[in-house]
Amino acid sequence: MEKKGKRIRVLVGGVFDILHVGHIHFLKQAKELGDELIVIVAHDETVRMQKRREPINPAEDRAELLRAIRYVDEVYIGTPGTIDMELVKRINPDVIAIGPDQFFNCEKLKEELRKHGINAEVIRIPYLYKSDRAKTSKIIQRIVETFCE
Repeated sequence: MEKKGKRIRVLVGGVFDILHVGHIHFLKQAKELGDELIVIVAHDETVRMQKRREPINPAEDRAELLRAIRYVDEVYIGTPGTIDMELVKRINPDVIAIGPDQFFNCEKLKEELRKHGINAEVIRIPYLYKSDRAKTSKIIQRIVETFCE
C-alpha cells in the first residue's frame, strides 16, 4: 500500500471505552486503508464533556488495550476537549478515518485540517453491520439491566 515509496499512515480517534466488536471492525477497516494505523484515544476530560459521563476505563488503560490490538501500530492520548492539530501534524497522516457513529462532517474536517497545513484524505468508515452489540452505550445499558435491577 505504499504510495510512491512512502508508507501510508492512517489516523483514527475515539473513546474506545469498553472495547467491543464494533471497535475491532472499525480498526481493521481503517488499517486496510494504509500501512500504519495510529490511534488517538480520547482524554478522560474529553469523555466527560462529550459523553456526559465518567469513562469506564481511564485513558491510559484504554491506550494500553489498543496497543495490544494487532491492527494498531501507535497510540496517543489526546488533549482534553479538543482535536490537537499539533499532534495530528506530528503524526502526519495520509488518511484520517472517521467511525460510522462519530459526529464529524468530513468536508468541514478537511477544511480545518487544510487551515493547519494537514493534507490528509478524510474517509468515513461504514458500519460492517449495525447492531446494539457494537455500541458502548447499549452494552452499558445491558450490564445495568442485568446486574443492577
